Amino acid sequence: MIKQGIININKPKGYTSHDCVNVIRSLTGIKRVGHTGTLDPMAEGVLPVCIGSAARVMEYLDLDLKKYSCEILLGIETDTLDIWGEVVAENIKETQQLIAEGSISEDRIKEVLKGFSGTITQLPPRYSALKVNGRKLYEYARAGEMVEIASRQVYINDIRLTNISLDERKFSFEVVCSKGTYIRSICRDIGAALKCGAAMSGLTRTASGKFTLEDSVNMEDLKALKQGEDKRNPDTGKIIQYARALPEELNPFIVDVDFPLVNFGKIVLNDDRVKWFCDGGYVSEKQVELKQYPTFKDGHPHMKIREEFRRAYNAYMCSDKQEIFLGVAFFNEETKSFKADKVFGRG
Repeated sequence: MIKQGIININKPKGYTSHDCVNVIRSLTGIKRVGHTGTLDPMAEGVLPVCIGSAARVMEYLDLDLKKYSCEILLGIETDTLDIWGEVVAENIKETQQLIAEGSISEDRIKEVLKGFSGTITQLPPRYSALKVNGRKLYEYARAGEMVEIASRQVYINDIRLTNISLDERKFSFEVVCSKGTYIRSICRDIGAALKCGAAMSGLTRTASGKFTLEDSVNMEDLKALKQGEDKRNPDTGKIIQYARALPEELNPFIVDVDFPLVNFGKIVLNDDRVKWFCDGGYVSEKQVELKQYPTFKDGHPHMKIREEFRRAYNAYMCSDKQEIFLGVAFFNEETKSFKADKVFGRG
């Protein structure tokens, strides 16, 4: 049986995030599959994909920081804010002049990047999957319709210059940021700060929460696990039966659903309370072993969070000296008890 958990895919350029989801659906035969955060088609890197009941974990990952390596091209502006869009302004000669006279230099770029540290306000791109009134922004853009886009606050934990080639009007930077940060918007705003315009020319997500590029699996390696070929209708060419991956070959790439839940506390239930807990009952703090408090129980997170996350705990049972993840519980301070918010397993 295919394990229900999370697979960390190294998304290649040219694939949409939904393409990766479809590959996993075809390999597993499981319809309930979803990714934890859209990565642009021409971007590459870490894309955690949740399989089966693990898809319910996504709302708990809001505090995960993401890490990117980005390349930026100066002197050009596009409608998509990257070099694959339609050029709307070109300032190459002006940019070269600014570089020649020293107005754009390594020191100046470092100074500009510092301005993006901490909590910042940014305007999302017109071409993005962000929804306004139930429709994605890129749907409005492709239809030529204008819609008001609200600015939003995001958190930049760290941003630094990693490479520079002003002869080519390019440089690269690394950024660690909160969920919902648009790197293309940062590139646009950097261009505005340097007074030359800019567009993103390359992007790799190197980490998403606990998932890293080093621990990811390549798409071609996953597709190679397919046993045989898909069967198609000879008349329509439509796939009528997918070739699947063998569980014993795919499962080693899938981590448990609790793997990314590093900001929650940890409790182990007494044996006689496991079924009661899984059925939705309250469990007294005297009926659990408390092993860890939530990261933000008393601290201050980098972004606004659900208050429940300050008292959220990963709940486990113990079987044959092994801890088995049951679900996420919220602690009620008044009743001094835990109650399941979501149950992922029943032991």
